[in-house]
Amino acid sequence: MGKGPVDRRKPYVRIADDLRRDIASGRYPVGETLPPGAKLAETYGVSGMTVSNAIAVLKEEGLVVTRQGARGATVIATPDTQDAGEAPVERSEEFNLLYSQLQDIRGHLRRLSSRLDELDERTRET
Repeated sequence: MGKGPVDRRKPYVRIADDLRRDIASGRYPVGETLPPGAKLAETYGVSGMTVSNAIAVLKEEGLVVTRQGARGATVIATPDTQDAGEAPVERSEEFNLLYSQLQDIRGHLRRLSSRLDELDERTRET
C-alpha cells in the first residue's frame, strides 16, 4: 500500500485539470492545438470518450474550441484571464473566419514541417 493519497476525481476531471494546468503554465499557449484525442487517451490510458468529456469541460469554461475535422482542440483563453471575471469577448464573424483560416494554415505548416523532417532523415540515410 503506502502509495500516497488516492486520486478520487473522475478520470475526465483529472485530465481536464491537468490540461487546464498545462494551458495556465504556457505549455499550450493561446492559439496552440492540444494533442489529438487518441494521443491523450493513450497518454492517460483512458477511452476516447473520457478524453472527449475532459475537452468538453474545457470548452464549457471557454478555454478551448473544437472544429470539425481538426485534429485537436485549440486553446483560446487561459484560466487566469477567465478567472479575472472578464466578459467573454464577442468576436465578429470575420474574426472567426480569419481565426479558422489561421488554424488551418498552422496545421498545414506543421504537416509540411513534419514531412520536411522525414525527407531530411531519408536523405541523411543514403
